[in-house]
Amino acid sequence: MKIIIDTHIFLWAVSEPEKLSDQQKEIIERLSNIIYVSSITITEIMIKASIGKLEIGFDPIAIALESGFELLDFSSEDALALKEMPFYHKDPFDRMLISQALNRSYYLMSEDGKFEPYGCKLI
Repeated sequence: MKIIIDTHIFLWAVSEPEKLSDQQKEIIERLSNIIYVSSITITEIMIKASIGKLEIGFDPIAIALESGFELLDFSSEDALALKEMPFYHKDPFDRMLISQALNRSYYLMSEDGKFEPYGCKLI
């Protein structure tokens, strides 16, 4: 499976793995899965760090790669779907991750229940 992990899942995986469920850990560790950290996640982390909403003591790109995750750029094609997406959820970072997952037909791993109405493949 190709799986984009939401920002909180990424942060938990690299700094607080005890917050992940056993199922989430098993899916992330399964070698046949490709786990992606989106450029949107990196952007969200860096913006939140710059305004003091999040403290990180690591380079998120380096730790993603060291953890075996793949980096995934947000493309113009990923952005096109945003125009037609209903506003069930207003968080722009989450909306971009949903759009990216829908556009690419990838799974999205998140604990955010607001993702469900979009019909993306959730884990």
